[in-house]
Amino acid sequence: MGQVLSVSELEKVFEVRKTAFSISKKIIKAVDKISFDLEEGKTLGIVGESGSGKSTLARCLVLLEKPDGGAINFFDQNLLMIGEKSLKGLQKDIQIIFQDPYSSLNPRKNIFDTIAEPLLFHKFVNSETVYEKVVSLLRSIGLDEDFFNKYPHEMSGGQRQRVAIGRALATNPTLLIADEPVSSLDVSIQAQIINLLIDIKEHSKISMIFISHDLNIVRFISDEIMVMYKGKVLEIGDKNEVFYHPFHPYTQMLIAASRGELCTIKDKGKFIADEACVYYPRCELRDALCARVMPELTGTKEHSVACHKVAN
Repeated sequence: MGQVLSVSELEKVFEVRKTAFSISKKIIKAVDKISFDLEEGKTLGIVGESGSGKSTLARCLVLLEKPDGGAINFFDQNLLMIGEKSLKGLQKDIQIIFQDPYSSLNPRKNIFDTIAEPLLFHKFVNSETVYEKVVSLLRSIGLDEDFFNKYPHEMSGGQRQRVAIGRALATNPTLLIADEPVSSLDVSIQAQIINLLIDIKEHSKISMIFISHDLNIVRFISDEIMVMYKGKVLEIGDKNEVFYHPFHPYTQMLIAASRGELCTIKDKGKFIADEACVYYPRCELRDALCARVMPELTGTKEHSVACHKVAN
């Protein structure tokens, strides 16, 4: 299998005011030198709690946020170095599905026009064949012609998310990024959307990045899992290795929480260096070294971890 995406040392930094009335600002490293690879036909699941940088990473990958450093190599092209014309030509190959389908769909367009628009814009069809293609796409996502004239506000959350998926698939993308696509849906509808994405994956060579705070869902749909915390990758590897043999204390906590176990966090509240491990204030295994140095991600392709306390 070929490598579709290779991300190297990617960074995104935000400056925010310390308080509403403050002049001074603090730096937040939302994406902090993240590197990973994605092979053709594989799904990388990214998991972490709110504020871990998952969605910012997704927005950087499709350049909705401009990274401050690093490289995003899509096949053999660094998206941060190519010209605007070449970049527009690649947009059809990388598509993103957002958490809230209502905000990502044009409320003034009916479903037919919503799906037909990218088909016509990228010249996949002409005005004579667009109807047949839209029908085919709707059926592939579990909808039919009865939805042609409906508008987003006339549909349920699950139906809107199906339309968003159909619109993303209209351009036959090589890479699909799903940013918490089921978190706003009922549990029963979540399962339907997950099964739809799995069906799409099984019947195509599409590569996927699936982002969620729910480790159980990520494990179900992914081939590999990447665990993020405060902009850093703390653990990455084969999904079964990460889920059944977690190395990092944070991953262990996420798995315990996914099983309904009560997790208590103690904070020492002591001053630590800016270069300290990002998980230091919450870690039960922390020591003096952790308070001074953020560990590097080390290990094998099958399983790597960033932790001083783990021998790998």
